[in-house]
Amino acid sequence: MKKWIVMLLLALLLFGSVIGFNLFKEHKIAEYMANMPEANYPVTATTTKAENWHPALQAIGFIEPMQGVTLTSEAAGVISKINFESGQKVKAGQLLVSINSNVEQSSLQSTEAKLPSVKASYLRYKDLYRKGSVSKSSLDEAKANYLALVAQIKSLKESIQRRNISAPFAGEIGLRNVYLGQYIQPGTKIIRLEDTTTMRFRFTVPQTDISKIKIGQTVDISIDAYKDTNFKGLITAIEPAVNAQTGLIQVQADIPNSGGMLRSGMFARARVIQPVIADQIVVPQTAITYTLYGDTVYVLRNVDGKLRAMQTVVTTGLNKGNKVRILSGLKAGEQIVTSGQIRLSNKSLVHIVENDALKAPAEIPLL
Repeated sequence: MKKWIVMLLLALLLFGSVIGFNLFKEHKIAEYMANMPEANYPVTATTTKAENWHPALQAIGFIEPMQGVTLTSEAAGVISKINFESGQKVKAGQLLVSINSNVEQSSLQSTEAKLPSVKASYLRYKDLYRKGSVSKSSLDEAKANYLALVAQIKSLKESIQRRNISAPFAGEIGLRNVYLGQYIQPGTKIIRLEDTTTMRFRFTVPQTDISKIKIGQTVDISIDAYKDTNFKGLITAIEPAVNAQTGLIQVQADIPNSGGMLRSGMFARARVIQPVIADQIVVPQTAITYTLYGDTVYVLRNVDGKLRAMQTVVTTGLNKGNKVRILSGLKAGEQIVTSGQIRLSNKSLVHIVENDALKAPAEIPLL
């Protein structure tokens, strides 16, 4: 019996010593944490100020020519003449391709040879009818023969003309798809002709932004092929109907193309310039902390002689580049954190450092 009592006392002593050691350790840790100096985090900062905000609607679309057409043949036959070179500039009405029309030419000559005789016969019957020597039916028959022959001649001339393919407007032609002596069918694609003096940019905007666009509005256009060039255009047409399936409306802007840099089919990005809004708070995008519960900014304030970062909820508007317009939550003259906020919490102790890591380099290094 005494043996079991001793073992129980030893077990209680063992467990008591473990519990006591853990309590002692927790007390020492709490004492160390209470006496540990507060963390002071380095951050970069900037001071907010009121400035003019230049809002713009963002859009994407494609470049089109003022006029563009793929010339095709209306008749079948062998190409007898090609009067252009690929990439050449042509004038309106300039003959480009001729299809052999020897048969039609011969038919025209044969028909035209009959015209003087038929016309003379009609005029003779007309004179005899005035004298009462022939009936009205004979005169009508002679007139019908004459008019039918005139119409036949006109039809043959039109048939010959259809075998001559001319430029419908002045412009630049592309690469030809046919060769001299080639037999072509109606609809054969011969050449692409485009008027590129002025290009058109067609894009879409949501119907919710229809009140922000109007005829004559300026559009800034950027092309991936010319990253350092900004093209200017003017809105010239707005589709009267909204697409019921997408809720988008098509808009067209004209772009001068005197340098010939723009080509049809190019993908482009556009900014439809809106009226300037004065006295707006604009901050770097890196200063905003985006979360599911709202957007916040750390504002620096002096609390009891120490610089602390106070977490402030803000309402953001549109962004432009690396700048964001603040609709509410900030005012001019406040100092905000621009980097280093990932380690911060509300009322964290901070100190400002100089750091140009967020500054865009003058040149992007090659890989």
